[in-house]
Amino acid sequence: MDKPSRWKSDVALSVDTYNRWFMKFAPSTYRDARVNATKQVESALRSTSNLQNISPTLLKQFPSILPILRMSTAPPIARDRLIGLAQVPPHLVTVMEKESKVPRDFEGVDDALERIGDLIRRLADEDIFPWLQSGKAPDASELFRASTIVADRLCGAASDPIIRNSQEQRQLELISRWLGKRGYQKSGEGLKFNQMRSGTYAIHLNVPVSLNEEKRVNIPVDVAIKPKEAKEGELPILVEAKSAGDFTNTNKRRKEEATKIAQLKKNYGPHVRYVLFLCGYFDTGYLGYEAAEGIDWIWEHRIDDLSMLGV
Repeated sequence: MDKPSRWKSDVALSVDTYNRWFMKFAPSTYRDARVNATKQVESALRSTSNLQNISPTLLKQFPSILPILRMSTAPPIARDRLIGLAQVPPHLVTVMEKESKVPRDFEGVDDALERIGDLIRRLADEDIFPWLQSGKAPDASELFRASTIVADRLCGAASDPIIRNSQEQRQLELISRWLGKRGYQKSGEGLKFNQMRSGTYAIHLNVPVSLNEEKRVNIPVDVAIKPKEAKEGELPILVEAKSAGDFTNTNKRRKEEATKIAQLKKNYGPHVRYVLFLCGYFDTGYLGYEAAEGIDWIWEHRIDDLSMLGV
């Protein structure tokens, strides 16, 4: 953050690094996701008797099929649109889709699920599911065709998270390999961040912070590294892996890191070391904002700079 003369050239190199990865791996990542989505749609069709049984009982048994049902209509409907058209509580739909369950002690749940089923049946895309109009049992080719179309819709709606999750996994593997070559050992599961031994690292660790006297939350950290030369009681270095395929979203999300570092320093003191591991579209506006908040970063295309942290 103290070398702004490098920023523009590093931004260009970072964009090139991301684009090379995207062109080489993103299509296969997307195809793999589509294959998995097709299998999920096929299973959903079997469960619903090919969309001819969308009863409250069925939705209670298989709540996770709701996103598939939303993508089976003409036109496909977003979660908020489903809530509005079916006139059901947002909490019901959110829990069904994110937690794959129906909320307990939910008054009027059967009526709400009935409305969802009625809406899906009314809006079902008969071009994709011709048997709904003809009354004939679908053959294998019709079922496969319908499943792939709905799977494409699902993956299209989730394409950014699919790519982002794949990129994050790649970044974490890259850091793990770099640390492994330098003799660092991966910590065991369930270890608290302040219990880490020198010369170890952990992936996806929670750091507890107190927001006030009553509220305590966990801040998720992608990588925690305890340097080999760390002193007794010294906290690990906290690393946040971030990638971006465009400049717009990074500037929308830049306040997240500022909030994290403020909470960490409030709870653990001013010497907390929290750095970003960046790949992709992070422009000088983003970098300047993070630098002003006291947040430093390492570029993926210069991963050896991790050694400058004493690792």
